[in-house]
Amino acid sequence: MSAAGTSLPDTAPHATRARARTRSGTLLRVAPGLLLVLLALTGPWLAAHPLDTPVTAPYAAAGDGALLGGDQLGRDVLSRLLHGGTALIAGALLIAVVVTALATVVGCAAVLRPALGRAIERTADVFILLPPVLGIMLIALAWPGGGRWAVVPAAVVLGSPYAVRIVASAAAPLASAGYVEAAAARGERTAYIALRELLPNLRATVLALFGLRFVEAVYVISMAGFLQIGPRPPAADWALMIRENAPGILLNPWAVLAPSLAIAVLAISFNLASASLASRSAPKAVTTS
Repeated sequence: MSAAGTSLPDTAPHATRARARTRSGTLLRVAPGLLLVLLALTGPWLAAHPLDTPVTAPYAAAGDGALLGGDQLGRDVLSRLLHGGTALIAGALLIAVVVTALATVVGCAAVLRPALGRAIERTADVFILLPPVLGIMLIALAWPGGGRWAVVPAAVVLGSPYAVRIVASAAAPLASAGYVEAAAARGERTAYIALRELLPNLRATVLALFGLRFVEAVYVISMAGFLQIGPRPPAADWALMIRENAPGILLNPWAVLAPSLAIAVLAISFNLASASLASRSAPKAVTTS
C-alpha cells in the first residue's frame, strides 16, 4: 500500500510475460540453425541412396526414384545434399572458434598494453588489405594436397585481424573503467584483468563476433569449394555440387538450388541465432522510476 492508501500496480506478471516472449523469440531464432546443423550431422545416416551410385539418368527431374532428381552423373541429389554439410559446418565452426578466441585474447591484450596494441593495430591494418581470395589461393598453391585443411588456416589468418580490431574497439572504453584501474593498481596480471574484468563485459560483442565469423567462414569455404580449392570430386560438398551441376541447371534446377539454399539458410539462421543470444547477454541498464 502507498501512503495514500492505494495499491501500486503489480508489474511482476508483465515482466514474466516479457521474459517469456523474449525466450520464445530467442528459441525461434536459434531453432532453425540447430535443426540444420543436426540434419547435416545426421544426414549420412538418413540418405536413401549411396553417395556415388547413379540411381537416375543424368540431370533427371525430381521424381519418385529421387526426391530432388539426379545430378550430372545420375546420383541422388538429396542423398549427396545430406552428406555434404558435415565437413562444411565442422570447418566453419573450427574457423569461427579459433578466430573468435584469438581475437578476444589479442584484442584485450592490445588495450591493456598500449605499446603492444599499436604494433597489433599496424599488423592488422596490413593483413586487412590482403584480398581473401588471393590469400586462400596462395596458401592452397603452397599446400596443394591440403584440401579443406589448406582453406582453414587461410580463413583464420585473413579473418583474425578484422576481428581483433572489433574486440579492441569494444574493450577500449572498458580499459579506463574504475574497476580495471583498481585491478591494475592491485598489481593483477594482464591475463587476470582480461579474463575477470574485461571479458565478462564483452560477452555480447564476442557472441556477435562468433556469429559473424561463422557466416564468413561458411562463405569462404563455399567460395573455395566453388573454385575447386578444397574437396575434390567425387566428394559430396554443397559448394562443389553447385559448380558440378551448374551446366544442367535448366534440366534439374534442384541440383543447384538445393545446395545453394542450404548454404544460405545455414548462414542466415546462424547469424540470427548469434544476434539473438548476443542481445540477451548484453548488460541491461538499471533504471529507477
